[in-house]
Amino acid sequence: MFLIFVINALIMMLAVLVHFEMLSQLSRFMPRLTLRYRFRIAIGILGALVAHIIEVWIFAIAYFFLIKSGQFGHLQGMEEAGLFDCAYYSFVVYTTLGFGDIVPHGELRFLTGLESLTGLVLITWTASFMFFEMQKYWSTDD
Repeated sequence: MFLIFVINALIMMLAVLVHFEMLSQLSRFMPRLTLRYRFRIAIGILGALVAHIIEVWIFAIAYFFLIKSGQFGHLQGMEEAGLFDCAYYSFVVYTTLGFGDIVPHGELRFLTGLESLTGLVLITWTASFMFFEMQKYWSTDD
């Protein structure tokens, strides 16, 4: 049980670190662009989406290796948990979409819950970041 706690904590911290670093870089990069504010915001959105995709893949790779180890459970509803299957599951969990076609069993349930919570927090962090970035340019009439 302790091992899965450590693994889950490391995966979550890596996802948060990726997100922090991407938003930090975007906040430095966007003001230096000589584009109209609309395009700066579009660049910000694209950058944030790239961060989210990287984060989803971090969790997907973790699911893949945890399942392959055979020690932490399995995902019911997948004939074989390939990397792209794990990525699909991770996208569904991260976005809290929750189709329900794949069900985690064993200790993978903890990572699933943690990914949902992390995804929710990071998505709302992105929304807040973009709101503040947009406020900088609202008074600009580009």
